Amino acid sequence: MLRWSEDMITILVIIVFASASLAILAGISALRAGLRLRRTRAVLQSHLFSDVVDLAGRATELEESLATLDARVQALPVHISELQQNLATLRVLTNALGTSLRQAKNVLSASGIKSSLARPLSGIFQTRADEDDRTPEPEQGESLRP
Repeated sequence: MLRWSEDMITILVIIVFASASLAILAGISALRAGLRLRRTRAVLQSHLFSDVVDLAGRATELEESLATLDARVQALPVHISELQQNLATLRVLTNALGTSLRQAKNVLSASGIKSSLARPLSGIFQTRADEDDRTPEPEQGESLRP
């Protein structure tokens, strides 16, 4: 029985050493996985923090853009009112231009040209004829040159 017990002890010692070596291998593997997890967490945190900072900056830009847009919206009724006033002025000027064009067309029509140009042209021709009558005509022996 002693022999059997020595064999049994040897088998138990081998099993204990095998179990211990497997436990050591499992511990080393767990330690490596833990270290990888720690590195991954650190990288993820740094990216997450940089993304949070970028997001905060974008939120600030968005708030500024929103404030600018709100100011432009507040000024919009004033601009619309100015445009309506300018449109009313444009209508008045357009009507005046249309009236002036119709009057100019009437004045420049064929009968309008004859009647409107006849008086001034006759006055000009009459004035020149009067000036020609006043200038003495040179006699036949006289020269026009002094």
